[in-house]
Amino acid sequence: MGLDLRICPACGDLAERPIVAGTVLTCRRCGHEWPFRKLPLFALTGPSGAGKSTVGPLLAARLGGDVVVLDQDILWVGALRDEVGTFRSVWLRMAAMLHQNGRPVVLCGTVAPPEFEPLPERAFFSEIHYLALVGTPESLGRRLRARPAWREWDEPRIEEMLEFNEWLRKSAPELGVDLFDTTDVSREATADHAEKWIRDRLP
Repeated sequence: MGLDLRICPACGDLAERPIVAGTVLTCRRCGHEWPFRKLPLFALTGPSGAGKSTVGPLLAARLGGDVVVLDQDILWVGALRDEVGTFRSVWLRMAAMLHQNGRPVVLCGTVAPPEFEPLPERAFFSEIHYLALVGTPESLGRRLRARPAWREWDEPRIEEMLEFNEWLRKSAPELGVDLFDTTDVSREATADHAEKWIRDRLP
């Protein structure tokens, strides 16, 4: 069985839109069926500056052996930067491939359910759980302005991120996103909350 779930292990056909029923994939071309591991995906999201990159390494240390913690930004390069939809799809395929090793994935990065849920690769996961780290506009603005120049956080980009933060806070209930405000919370306490949130939802 190949690790790329879109490729039929019998005939090698590549499925742009996989046929999934429960934990079984079916090849559209030859009809071959094969099982796969269908695990939950954990999306640790929220605006830049809310603490995702800070908490990620703490979670990796605490959850090592149980889950795989990854930062989406590692692939935010080249053509993927220009094609956001492709970027999201690549990460879902990567996470599904890692799931075939038996460990769920925690994906850290700025994303919202409307960017994952409609994708064909969504069928590879039993659920996608979303935890958004958010903050006050003042705290986020202060953190982003303090970042190194190479990260290119100018005022228009900061304002865009603050708008996303506000939208996320308002839309979370209807989107099924859990929120955690990191404004006056230490990174250790934020990691405590995120770790418990993940462990409570592990299969």
